Amino acid sequence: MSQLTVELPPYISTDEARLLLAAKLFETGKLSLGKSAKLAGYSKPTFIELLGKMEIPVINYLAEELEQEINL
Repeated sequence: MSQLTVELPPYISTDEARLLLAAKLFETGKLSLGKSAKLAGYSKPTFIELLGKMEIPVINYLAEELEQEINL
């Protein structure tokens, strides 16, 4: 695993930066939900709740796919 060192402004905590990075990596499909939660330092249920607050969907269906699932 790689390591990254970033100098943050004083108003952004390490925990906040880690959460935002993990959320973005999950949103773009670069990391799974479990790996993103671990990177952020949260359990999966807590990470899912935080994603919801950030309006990042955990399940991303296209409208057509969702309609097909509902009609099964």
